[in-house]
Amino acid sequence: MNLNQLMAFREVMNTGSISQAANSLNRTQPAVSLAIRGLEEDLGLKLFERQGRQLIPVPEAHYLLSEADEILDRLTAVSYTMKSLRDARSGSLNLAAMPGPSFSLFPRYVSKVISENPDIRISLSSRGSPQIRELASTQSIDFGFADYFGEAADAPSYKQYRISGQCFCAVPAQHPLAGKAEISCRDLDNLPMGVLKTQHPIFVKTQEVFQTEQARFNKTIDAQFFVPLLQFVAAGHCFSLVDPLTVVAAQDVYSVRDNVVFRPLAFDMPYTYSILTPAYRPMSQLGQKVLNGWKEEILQLLTELNANPVEHED
Repeated sequence: MNLNQLMAFREVMNTGSISQAANSLNRTQPAVSLAIRGLEEDLGLKLFERQGRQLIPVPEAHYLLSEADEILDRLTAVSYTMKSLRDARSGSLNLAAMPGPSFSLFPRYVSKVISENPDIRISLSSRGSPQIRELASTQSIDFGFADYFGEAADAPSYKQYRISGQCFCAVPAQHPLAGKAEISCRDLDNLPMGVLKTQHPIFVKTQEVFQTEQARFNKTIDAQFFVPLLQFVAAGHCFSLVDPLTVVAAQDVYSVRDNVVFRPLAFDMPYTYSILTPAYRPMSQLGQKVLNGWKEEILQLLTELNANPVEHED
């Protein structure tokens, strides 16, 4: 018994005629007749009584029809699902992003991608960059978006794609420096600075830049993420050198967007983001589509900011 036989059988049962079944299936009448005879031989059971040109199904044929319907309908559903997966119109994704982008930029992008595909299921976690690297290492996510902390000491069980963009200076809107076209380290000499924690690469870079430019680095406030620091900048307590995506995200923070201005830096200070994918977990078509689109989204945002984006392939 095979699927071609079942399809021919169901169509004959539904139409009551070999010729009509042949038309519906776009087959020849001999081909449909052969399929029915083959099915009867395989089963060792006559399915129809022939009365002239009429085919009268035996009682056992009605039972087989219910089974054939279930098999063929299931096959149709599986075929549709696989085509949807192929075309990235269905499936599930387990994603993780660091807190800044995970609050607005990343979920906004993902929701736009899946807006016309109700069969897609999303699990989105907000995690620190070290946790995201761990999730990628244990093959627990489809992909993650994090800060780049450098290469792993041993061979990592994840892959990295990196994008860099130039940092900006967050300045209280009422401060005289807000009127400058760009900010130098000398402009920030001994002014109160809001920075990330000492273990973050951007803290080390900030120290190095101030030292190179022979400006005094006055660390006043530190936080784990940039967005909380912007509240202190908005209140006039400090300045901060922030990554370009924080500049974009700040437009969604009502208490910040009218009280902080962002100015380009007069010195080179790139900030690097990392898209992490598990090394031993094949990427689905849906995952690849969302990942590729997110790369394009980041590059577009950084380009619009004039942050001079640079791509790095590991």
